[in-house]
Amino acid sequence: MSPSLRILVVGGVAGGASAAARARRLSEEADIVLFERGSYVSFANCGLPYHIGGVIPERGRLLVQTPESLNARFDIDVRIRTEVVSIDPQKQVVVARDLDSGRESVEAYDALVLSPGAEAIRPALPGFQDEKVLTLRNMGDMDRILAAIPPGGGGRALVVGGGFIGLELAEQLRHRGMAVAMVEKLPHVLGVADPEMTFPLQEELGRQGVDLRLGRSVTAFEREGESLLARLDDGDCLSCDVAVMSVGVRPEARLAREAGLAIGPTGGIRVDDQMRTSHPNIYAVGDAVEVRDFVSQDPALIPLAGPANRQGRIAAEVILGRASRYKATQGTSICKVFDLTFAMTGLSEAALRRKAMPYQRIYVHPADHATYYPGAQPISLKLLFAPGDGRVLGAQAVGVAGVDKRIDVIAMAQRGGLTVFDLEDAELCYAPPYGSAKDAVNMAGFVASNVLRGDVALWEPEELAALDGNQMLLDVRTFQEHAGGSIPGAVCAPVDELRDRIEDLPMEKELLVFCQVGLRGYVAARLLAQRGFRVRNLSGGYRRYAMWKGTHAVPLACETPARSEDGK
Repeated sequence: MSPSLRILVVGGVAGGASAAARARRLSEEADIVLFERGSYVSFANCGLPYHIGGVIPERGRLLVQTPESLNARFDIDVRIRTEVVSIDPQKQVVVARDLDSGRESVEAYDALVLSPGAEAIRPALPGFQDEKVLTLRNMGDMDRILAAIPPGGGGRALVVGGGFIGLELAEQLRHRGMAVAMVEKLPHVLGVADPEMTFPLQEELGRQGVDLRLGRSVTAFEREGESLLARLDDGDCLSCDVAVMSVGVRPEARLAREAGLAIGPTGGIRVDDQMRTSHPNIYAVGDAVEVRDFVSQDPALIPLAGPANRQGRIAAEVILGRASRYKATQGTSICKVFDLTFAMTGLSEAALRRKAMPYQRIYVHPADHATYYPGAQPISLKLLFAPGDGRVLGAQAVGVAGVDKRIDVIAMAQRGGLTVFDLEDAELCYAPPYGSAKDAVNMAGFVASNVLRGDVALWEPEELAALDGNQMLLDVRTFQEHAGGSIPGAVCAPVDELRDRIEDLPMEKELLVFCQVGLRGYVAARLLAQRGFRVRNLSGGYRRYAMWKGTHAVPLACETPARSEDGK
């Protein structure tokens, strides 16, 4: 590579810093300059809420690299507090402005990498410019939130928006001892997820003292002495010391648009699979770019740190002559909400419906490890798959422990083009403290494969409203479980007594069976089907019904597996 190769990188953090560092590892001769308009070139933006809450007490731990460390290790010319204000693709130059002195310089490039990121959306509501109405995207934002928190502890905070950042902020502000209210305009938190899978998170928020206002919007902010008053669309008012807007982000594509680069239908910078923009010597990475969704192959905006790092690496490799390619984004993500964890990969059911993509779904609620080993906790896992070949389309899980492991495994299966039949065969780690011989991933594969093979038919809670008397709801749990809460109108016939009660069941009716989490219901469905009954099982059982209905479920006890499942 020519010693005269000059690579300019606009924007640091995940994508830009990765591109600059990778370029240096591939070429000692290249001249690499990184422009960052902020004061920090590389920081852990995903860690910002946790410093606010005091979980990460030392602010300096969030600084991944400094200008000095990047220069010392990689010989990169880092210019912080410097904004690139224009690009001339024909002349291959940019104009950079020093924000402290106002001086501008013209910088030539052989290759240009854009990593401007995304900006927090601030709806233009009355009073939204008040100094107590903040967002959280960078170190400066974090410092402003900390400064707004009453120094003696306590105080009141309002989080507007129940997405990933909003949920993390609500938790951390509660850790600071603040009274926290959350306003979310959707009927459930985490709009990227399916409603029934977020219901446990909403229960947890309530248990932890968060005042959750679903289906509500803030219409205006106004001052009331030293406090801030947020007016809601239902006429209610919430008083707080600080309000944090967490209603989403939009790609910062202005610089690219003004330079004449193509912008995709989502508003992100259009790139090919080598992160090249519509101009051959300009690349773009990170939250500002439009990617392909892995499942649908549609254009999408999916702002995540992992993909941004990989994109920066790929752009540098292509600039230095390698044939690297970015292989779409799955949207694999995770969120801690007090004592619960939610994670997902691929598309949600709602997204599949919007895209008119055919799918099937199953639910399982296995334990995170062997139930006979102390401390086992249930995981609620939803798996979405293609009706024909069983290709994995998406998965969501929520629980106390082991959620990350299961979604990571399914994400890798999806990335590798595997199916639910492959999940059956997945050979995963097992010892009683860590898992089960039939892991949660295996269990999801078993249930989905049974559906595709025709071993069991399923029914859905949505069908209850249309029952016409030709069906019978059959609760195959114990009488004690049934008495503790059941689906209205269900008849209890415990699975272990079912053979003795066959003659009591109406052959002319379709039997809609269910248990607590789906396992006993499946056993009952197989038994009844082989006796000539028309029968379907409720995937995920009564727990699934309770999540769907949005009411408090009876305490979930993990179903005890047979002793032979672990070979002992």
